[in-house]
Amino acid sequence: MSPHLDIVPYRPEHHDAWVALNEHWILDGGYVIEAKDRRVLDDPDGAVLARGGIILMVERDGKPVACCSLMVMDDGGYEVGKMAVAADAQGLGLGHRLLDACEAHARSRSAPRLYLETNTSQTHAITLYRRFGF
Repeated sequence: MSPHLDIVPYRPEHHDAWVALNEHWILDGGYVIEAKDRRVLDDPDGAVLARGGIILMVERDGKPVACCSLMVMDDGGYEVGKMAVAADAQGLGLGHRLLDACEAHARSRSAPRLYLETNTSQTHAITLYRRFGF
C-alpha cells in the first residue's frame, strides 16, 4: 500500500521536524548553519509567517517528511527557501510537488516572480529547479 501524502500549512507542532529536516540537509551537505538560517529555523513564525510568507510541510501518513518556505520579497515576489526532504522520503517526487504548490501560491497572489538561490553542488536540486524554469 502506498503512503498517504499531504501538503499542509506549517503548524506549531511541525517545529521540531522543520528544524531537523533543514539542519540535516545543511550539515549533511557539508555546509554551516549561518545566523540567517538559525533565525528562520528557530523562529519560523517571526521570520517567515508574520512577514506574509508561508511554510509548506509534506506529511506521509501524518508524519512530516518534507518542507519548503516561501518568503515575501520587497517587490511582492516570493523566494523559495528551506526545501528539504527526509532521506527515507526521497524519490517520491516531493520536491516537485512542493514546487508546484509554491508556484500555485505565488500565482494566486499575483506575485511578479518566484526566486531561489542554491549552491552549485546541489545537482539534484538544480535539475529539479531547471525543470521549473529557474
